Amino acid sequence: MDRNLMADILEQVADFLEKGEYRKKVRVGITTLGSEHGTEEIIRGAELAQKLYDDVEVVLIGAKGNSSLHCYEAETLEGCHCLMEELLDKHEIDACVTMHYNFPLGVSTVGRLITPAKGREILLATTTGTAAADRVEAMVKNAVYGNIVAKALGIKEPTVGILNVDGARQVERVLNQLKERGYPIKFAQSLREDGGVVMRGNDLLAASCDVMVTDTLTGNLLVKILSAFTTGGDYESIGFGYGPGIGEGYDRIIMILSRASGAPVAANAIKFAADLVKGNLKEVASKEFEMLNRIGWKDVLSKKEKAPAAELQEVKMPDPKPVAEEISGIDVLELEDMVKLLWSHGIYAESGMGCTGPVIRVSEEDLEEAMKLLQEAMQ
Repeated sequence: MDRNLMADILEQVADFLEKGEYRKKVRVGITTLGSEHGTEEIIRGAELAQKLYDDVEVVLIGAKGNSSLHCYEAETLEGCHCLMEELLDKHEIDACVTMHYNFPLGVSTVGRLITPAKGREILLATTTGTAAADRVEAMVKNAVYGNIVAKALGIKEPTVGILNVDGARQVERVLNQLKERGYPIKFAQSLREDGGVVMRGNDLLAASCDVMVTDTLTGNLLVKILSAFTTGGDYESIGFGYGPGIGEGYDRIIMILSRASGAPVAANAIKFAADLVKGNLKEVASKEFEMLNRIGWKDVLSKKEKAPAAELQEVKMPDPKPVAEEISGIDVLELEDMVKLLWSHGIYAESGMGCTGPVIRVSEEDLEEAMKLLQEAMQ
């Protein structure tokens, strides 16, 4: 019999004799090499997690240091990753925490943060990896990935908000199309007076939604800011790290840390991993993608609207007139094309940036017709 399996059984028997209950521990690995703060900082985080969470068994991968935790030894971070993947595939560990790991295209990570305004948790989708090469498609998938992680954490109906970044309005439209087809997504409302699913920075700080959708580079930046804003930036001390890699068909629970992550974040990342194992993340993801494929989500993604740039390049601007009315809800990626669309119908329009994002300005007499044309173009 395998020594690790024997040790597992003996430990479970000892727990039963001591506490009168049987509970299989979640086995979470953590790679110890590559941190900017040194191996001992990561080991300290692993030992902290082991001390705090009695339903988790933490194992080290890499250098053991002076720790009493079980260690699978490796000499390089690349060696740690190879060993980590082998242990996961053999089911010798249930999940693993690591850093500087490259996921395949289609997989990106959902971070878990503690927001400063009210101390609430929020999931940030996503923070590393690339869900898709196309920006809008990637953010739609990020919303799905965030929903999956939220459900695995026990949130039955996660509220989803879309951060006000390039592509947000297009993402909103595609998600609404998926909802019309039967995808059970519940949109959050901004805490700002005008509401809506498109979230401001205020909403991020106050955790107005369970899942905040953004592009990965913005998400990565936000994790770093919210994790290290109390330390001057070189040490991430708050939150749960950059989260698990999620993607259709991806079958490993691999959690990401930054090389700037400190022991408290490493410990929380281990807890995050254990929470996802106990919440059956793989099964939740499988069911979610099965449902999405059943309603034809890839067809919706492939048919998402393209900005009609080519045919509008040569449109002549109508004679200028005073513009006092603003039309919001236009994505910045489509803004100039929508202005030219109105020009092509003889309506003078100007682009601008309001306090809630991009706007198109038209005269009062043209407002109704302009609204009708824009709505038709964005359907």
